[in-house]
Amino acid sequence: MNAIATPVTGNRWFRTFHWLLRREYWENRGGFLWAPAITGGICVLVALLLAVLGVVQTRGADPALRQVDDTASYMNSVGAAGDALLLAGCTVTAMVLAFVVFFYALGSLYDDRRDRSALFWKSMPVSDAQTVLSKAAWALLLAPLLALAIGLLVGLVLWLVAMVAMAAGGMPHPLAIITHAHPFAVTGRLLASLPLQLLWSLPTVGWLMFCSAFVRSKPFLWAVLVPILACTIVSVLGLVTGLGVPHGLLWYVAVFRGLMSVIPGSWALQGLGIRLDEARDPGEMVLAVLDQANGLEVYGGIDIWIGAAVGAALLAAAVQLRRWRDEA
Repeated sequence: MNAIATPVTGNRWFRTFHWLLRREYWENRGGFLWAPAITGGICVLVALLLAVLGVVQTRGADPALRQVDDTASYMNSVGAAGDALLLAGCTVTAMVLAFVVFFYALGSLYDDRRDRSALFWKSMPVSDAQTVLSKAAWALLLAPLLALAIGLLVGLVLWLVAMVAMAAGGMPHPLAIITHAHPFAVTGRLLASLPLQLLWSLPTVGWLMFCSAFVRSKPFLWAVLVPILACTIVSVLGLVTGLGVPHGLLWYVAVFRGLMSVIPGSWALQGLGIRLDEARDPGEMVLAVLDQANGLEVYGGIDIWIGAAVGAALLAAAVQLRRWRDEA
């Protein structure tokens, strides 16, 4: 009997967790789905307007300006533009998602207590750990995956807009956007950056969800303004008294890592200029940005692992807090 009951219990846990994931999506699809999609649509609309203006200007220009001397270099540049369009679509949706994830994590547990829906969910056969993990899964993994898919679709539409604009403007080789681009390399590098983004954003998501479970009111004030104000006071006191306060480390840990780690690619700011200087053509520049975003060397640093451990501890604390805090 025990041998049969164990997998049944395990299957029930995963079925419940899957149902909680679906619940989070349906309750927050406006942020997870529509915010990136609408932003991507606005980008496409702006691109269409710019394309029309570009076609008008190109048609009115001297035809000699549309002549290409070095076809190979020209087509490589067009392919690099195609890579940049894919990256631009993903970047726009990812930046929107950063704001969505920030405020989603901040209100994820507090909102349940404020409207007292937490009492209902606690009456269901759902554990506090499952509830917290389902919310963290969307903030750390599923929402970025969805935003990446939307960003790639936006990039493909931008491809189409650019090709039509080039053809209408009389520019040669508009199909080079497809034939000389590297869509699989771009997509692969973006997918490879997701585990790094998950680990890197853990301290911010953990801190926001901890505050969401802990505070009784005004979670934004406690989660954001209190750390910034504390850092400001300590820095001012250090300057006035002459104490050797490590201002840079203080602001880096409390504000940058604690509040801004959900920004995609925020770990890749250091060393990006060196990679760009080493690039030999526009295509390599785009791939250099993606390689820097993958940041394999970041895995070898202690920063990401300390942050991930702190974030995991904060999520565990949020689980414990949810067990005894039912109302805001």
